[in-house]
Amino acid sequence: MTFTLARDGSGTAGQRGLPLVVRRLGAGLVLLAALAGCSPGSFGSFDGGPGSSGVEQNGLPLAQGQSFGKGPVRVALLLPLSGDPALAAVGTSMANAARLAIDFIEKSETIGDNITIVLKDTGATASGATQQASAAVSEGASLILGPLKADQVSAAGAVARAAGIPLIGFSNNSGAASAGVYLLNVLPESEVRRTMAYAKAQGRKAFAGIFPNTDFGRIQEGAFRQATADLGLNARAVYNFSSEAEARTVIQQLAPLLQQGQIDTLFIPDRATAPSFGVLLEEAAVPTGTVQLIGSADWNGDANIAATPYLVGAVYPAVDDAGYQALLPEYQAKFGSAPHALATIAYTATILANASSLALGTPRYDRAQLTLPGGFNGRDGVFRFLADGRSEYALVVKQVTIGGANVVDGPKL
Repeated sequence: MTFTLARDGSGTAGQRGLPLVVRRLGAGLVLLAALAGCSPGSFGSFDGGPGSSGVEQNGLPLAQGQSFGKGPVRVALLLPLSGDPALAAVGTSMANAARLAIDFIEKSETIGDNITIVLKDTGATASGATQQASAAVSEGASLILGPLKADQVSAAGAVARAAGIPLIGFSNNSGAASAGVYLLNVLPESEVRRTMAYAKAQGRKAFAGIFPNTDFGRIQEGAFRQATADLGLNARAVYNFSSEAEARTVIQQLAPLLQQGQIDTLFIPDRATAPSFGVLLEEAAVPTGTVQLIGSADWNGDANIAATPYLVGAVYPAVDDAGYQALLPEYQAKFGSAPHALATIAYTATILANASSLALGTPRYDRAQLTLPGGFNGRDGVFRFLADGRSEYALVVKQVTIGGANVVDGPKL
């Protein structure tokens, strides 16, 4: 048994991508149902070619960066396209998705061409994000999409707030959100609340959580405490660990409570150590199925979790993958590889930015319109922005099966 602590909580995006993102229509909803038939791909080089840097648009200053689209409203897309190879691969896939969203808009007979995207490379640093956000402001952008990492979103968000324009970033770290700086991704608060509410609906009454002493663990612990308080649940115990020895001690303390039914639900969000906790619980003679195990969205698609017998029956939240699966064939056909999981977020952001009620409103991208309670329907389903910049996603609940997982509860906010 190996204990390796997982994510550091940097907020770049989890099992959907790097160490960490509905369908109902509500009042004031901007309909993005057109997303169901389009796809992204690979730009290769980002300089030169049609729509490249130095183009003056609709009386705006010259824009530096590849541009695509032909609408009157300029929107900057900030992504890591160089520097750290893993980040650059994610950024490239997201840029490809935005480009194909624009292609879809241009081909549609019912969607107006409202925006032109200007793509800017932030690299992997906060200073790169600051520089590119400042350039976007000076070039007359009405909206900034991106960047990806939490520190970059915070840096670019400070520039956007000072200029009085909104920013929609792609981090899943709630700490990067603020009024006018929105996060388009699945946040820990949303995912934990979704599964805790599901467990409550199944009659579960007494909860405990085990969290690694990492940034990820602290974020998940905070979300657990908030969700149990908001839902009126009985949070019986919270445990932390930094090593296998500490994890064993936690299970030794917890096992009698589980065996006696004093705790009937156990939250173990850390993907890397979840299989080891399954072994420890089995060794402690906690009967399989008597305790509802709950994981995080980070569990989705993890082969080790699916291969751990004790974890069969555990549940975790996930984005409905119907949108990604619809995107996959066209992306592969055009570019020869699968899109990154976060490509659907960039696709959604581009269609959202093009919505007439936002792009052509007065003022453009008005906060009241962005935070309508009914939300929006995107590639990954229904989502909405809150006034403090955080978002809420309609998530499904999946249950671990032998070798995989099944959806046991459909998308809900």
